[in-house]
Amino acid sequence: MTFSMQAAVAVGSGGFAGAILRFYVGTIVAKHFPHALPLATLTVNLVGSFLIGLLIALFMQFELPNSLKLFLITGFLGALTTYSTFAIETYFLFGTSFFYAVLNIILNLAGSIAMAALGYKLFISFVK
Repeated sequence: MTFSMQAAVAVGSGGFAGAILRFYVGTIVAKHFPHALPLATLTVNLVGSFLIGLLIALFMQFELPNSLKLFLITGFLGALTTYSTFAIETYFLFGTSFFYAVLNIILNLAGSIAMAALGYKLFISFVK
């Protein structure tokens, strides 16, 4: 893959949309589901993982423009999911609750892998 202005615009605009959605989801989840566990981060990581599974399956089955892949996967999902936030939140959880820190790791990692697989398999099952 080479850098081009079209690719940069696709990634940047996807990133803009993903960042706005991440902020919105984080605000809504934190407001309606306050908890010691960072549920807003968990939510966007699980949803993003499901979507990447679905989108990878889509791009493997159909010949679609690379700019769409860059927009959706690199830009949108790259900004929507928050593994750097997950890392620092987990670090701080270790300072207050070993249980919640480990639970956060398990839910984010296992949950994200499961949701990516679910998205992929769901798409594949509808295509066949």
